[in-house]
Amino acid sequence: MSIKTFKPYTQSRRQMSVSDFSDITKTEPEKSLIKIIKRKGGRNNTGQVMVRFRGGGHKRFYRIIDFKRDKLNIPATVIAIEYDPNRSSRIALLQYQDGEKRYIIQPVGVKVGDTLVSGPDAEIKPGNALPLANIPVGTFIHNLEIAVGKGAQLVRSAGSQAQLLAKEGEYSHIRMPSGEIRLIRVNCYATVGQVGNLDHENITIGSAGRNRHMGKKPHVRGTAMNAVDHPHGGGRGRSKGNNQPRSPWNQPAKGFKTRPKKVWDWVIVSHRNKAKKK
Repeated sequence: MSIKTFKPYTQSRRQMSVSDFSDITKTEPEKSLIKIIKRKGGRNNTGQVMVRFRGGGHKRFYRIIDFKRDKLNIPATVIAIEYDPNRSSRIALLQYQDGEKRYIIQPVGVKVGDTLVSGPDAEIKPGNALPLANIPVGTFIHNLEIAVGKGAQLVRSAGSQAQLLAKEGEYSHIRMPSGEIRLIRVNCYATVGQVGNLDHENITIGSAGRNRHMGKKPHVRGTAMNAVDHPHGGGRGRSKGNNQPRSPWNQPAKGFKTRPKKVWDWVIVSHRNKAKKK
């Protein structure tokens, strides 16, 4: 994949860049593996806006991704690489020997015609899924489970990868993309390799309209609002009215404790912010 730029025939085109989609081999999604997304515009079940600055955007189908990789020891052939509007990475369409088709996130180096397997005895190569106990120390991985059998929840975005550092008893030490070192059970599954679409981070949006197509509305600063609309609003010039950083609901944004007890801090061996202490 490479990045495509444009001649600057408008000011927005001058900075804009897009993927050239040269790695895509199939343009229409598999009909049996899609479902309709019901848009909420950041609203909850009562219609109240809970997440601001969301709404609109292009219609899209959700592609059902196999994050569990629970068809064990059954070889699958990669028959297509597709674009997914719901995530930054590409997705690969697998067809198993029994005829079933499933989507997975495409790792670097996986292409049409490759054979992938999931299970404890799978080969250590990009795209194969194994328990952490069966993966050699030092291997780069992605699609990482937190709870056994729940499916991958970590390291799924384009270009991301984690590294298996050590194994001690029931737990393994994983260095996350953020630099954090975390304990995860050795019987959790992970996929070997790095997530594909590495050039995603080099794409420049370039225009406000393109963000609106993605369902993102303009983000308005609190200091630009009136006093009735935000704790930072009102005043003359760029003034917060002597208020500390707060949310629109008046909750302090810096130093305010929101958790009653740090239940899961024991799984973090080394914090991503080295200066922060547990």
